[in-house]
Amino acid sequence: MTEAILRTAHTCRLSPAALDEIRAFLDTVFEGDFSDDDWDHGLGGIHAWVRDSSGLLAHGSVVQRRVVHLGRSYRIGYVEAVAVRADRRREGLGGRVMAALEEVVDGAYAFGALSASDAGASLYAGRGWRVWPGRIAVQARYGVERLPDEEGSTYVRGAAGRELPVGSGTLVFDWRDGDVM
Repeated sequence: MTEAILRTAHTCRLSPAALDEIRAFLDTVFEGDFSDDDWDHGLGGIHAWVRDSSGLLAHGSVVQRRVVHLGRSYRIGYVEAVAVRADRRREGLGGRVMAALEEVVDGAYAFGALSASDAGASLYAGRGWRVWPGRIAVQARYGVERLPDEEGSTYVRGAAGRELPVGSGTLVFDWRDGDVM
């Protein structure tokens, strides 16, 4: 087995073949529970992935989103499509991907956010991400709509040298198709 190499690139720098490979990887890792909307949510930002001679081992991306908190709009880095191949979990590959994505968050955004599955929550918590203590909502077509199912699974991380918004309050995310979080 060859060395596992970490790479990063913006979506625009990935060939159609590379994007097809990443999509197929995510479909496999998420066992068919990765929709076209999920795929779309992970595009348009920076991808980080680890591969060796056997193929892709881990992937994640960070994309820009807008969040309103206490009347102020923030440009944040939202982490998407984080996955590690089942036979290579618990080797630190997810941490390598997250370190690369956190570097992007630190350099480009007010703070980072993500929606964690039960299986992924320990990875994020162990890296200093914390559950947002307030409410989660989305700017929907007809106004702000609360997302109680996202409360307790939405994690945030302050960018280097910047504090998270003060207080708990509600984070109101921008609208997008599919699962808005």
